[in-house]
Amino acid sequence: MRTILIMGPGGSGRTTIAAATAQRAARAGTRTLLLSADRTDTSGAALGSPTGPAPHEAAPQLTVWRPDAADRFRDDLTAFQTRAANVLDLLGASRLDAEEVTPLPGAEELSFLRALRDAALCERYDLLVVDLPPLPQALALLGLPEELRRYLRRLLPPERQAARALRPVLGRLAGVPMPADWLYETAARWDVELAAVEAVLTDRATAVRLVAEPGPAGADAVRTAGLGLALRGLPVEALIAHRTLPETAPDSWLAGLLAQQRKTLADWQELPYDVHPVPHLGRDPRGEDDLAALAVPPVNPAPAPVGWPVGDRIAEDGVLVWHIPLPGAIRDELDLIRRGDELVITVGPFRRIVPLPSALRRCTVAGAGLREGELRIRFAPDPGLWPVAGR
Repeated sequence: MRTILIMGPGGSGRTTIAAATAQRAARAGTRTLLLSADRTDTSGAALGSPTGPAPHEAAPQLTVWRPDAADRFRDDLTAFQTRAANVLDLLGASRLDAEEVTPLPGAEELSFLRALRDAALCERYDLLVVDLPPLPQALALLGLPEELRRYLRRLLPPERQAARALRPVLGRLAGVPMPADWLYETAARWDVELAAVEAVLTDRATAVRLVAEPGPAGADAVRTAGLGLALRGLPVEALIAHRTLPETAPDSWLAGLLAQQRKTLADWQELPYDVHPVPHLGRDPRGEDDLAALAVPPVNPAPAPVGWPVGDRIAEDGVLVWHIPLPGAIRDELDLIRRGDELVITVGPFRRIVPLPSALRRCTVAGAGLREGELRIRFAPDPGLWPVAGR
């Protein structure tokens, strides 16, 4: 299944473009599922067909689903209380009834990620169009599975579960109780679920369709999104320049806005994105005819995956070079910290902790540079760890 993540700043018409993209694919005969993270039924308003917590067929070959985070959170908490019944009873805890449960901060995001995973693994569809939350929340959402898996591995390392027989002894020696089996089992189950979501996001058939209005604010949003997506290694399938004005705009007061749009569109043509202007209809699109009038492009073939290759320059310069594409990055907003076998990369408002490729773990950092939108980190082999020919 192809997965297209629709992303853009709030007010950019992101949901409308998601609906138009899904409708165009369905009209071409592609079995399409539109998954929406909107709390309100914005996608239903655009399609002219209401959406809800159950998948609903809005048109031939087009199904729409807007999952209810509160319901999923109640189900998850009820299941957790059942699995941890012995521990809760031992502590004298009073269980929560489903009717008194309201979602906690972060529960909505996790519920939506699980819905995304379920939708992507469903064999009933050929294309999944995902209407993500506004830009800042969407970028944080895409990084959540990887970050949570890292936290789980650090707090509850799977290899420590193997020493079950030693836990009572260790508990007496340390003077504190060791984590119970159910805690490790819960962590393992979460890790499996998060890994499934991460697999969908990093799949070769997954790409992002950026949506923004051409103008100063839209240009800033596209640069920010580009940095965040590049750091996550997510390819951009297309950049939709939404609500572009006609070149023959009749009102003179639109001249300044039209000039802004022209400049931004010219700048966007220099980016490594496939740019598609989508016209302003002069009204909020409603229904199939309006969505068709937007003439959004069809979903492109899967773009080439974003690679972070390691170049061998040992013969020439005595170093290995790790190439990390970061289009739009600024040197003053870039920071690198090595921590053991991991590299902490900060670029603008984003940070990611990535494991070093195996060859680089036996090296020391010899320097880094940013050239033509690419970060190049030089690693010198550590003589004490690097194999020497003839030994």
